[in-house]
Amino acid sequence: MGHLSGEHLYEIFARQKREDRLEHIGTISAPNGSLARAYAWQTYDEQKWFEMVVAPREAFEAVNRDESPFTVSPAEAT
Repeated sequence: MGHLSGEHLYEIFARQKREDRLEHIGTISAPNGSLARAYAWQTYDEQKWFEMVVAPREAFEAVNRDESPFTVSPAEAT
């Protein structure tokens, strides 16, 4: 799914068993949280997930970097 005007990026996390840690499994774009949940479930339904959560990308804040999370500087890309 492309990132269209009026849509927001959401990061998706899931785990297969209660005792597992949540792991990042992907990213989707959606106009709101309700559709983000539906898109995430439809897009990543190949596993039998115990739990899946979505969070708007803008909710994440960097702890140890000046740049926003999910950005890669040109030096890091090589």
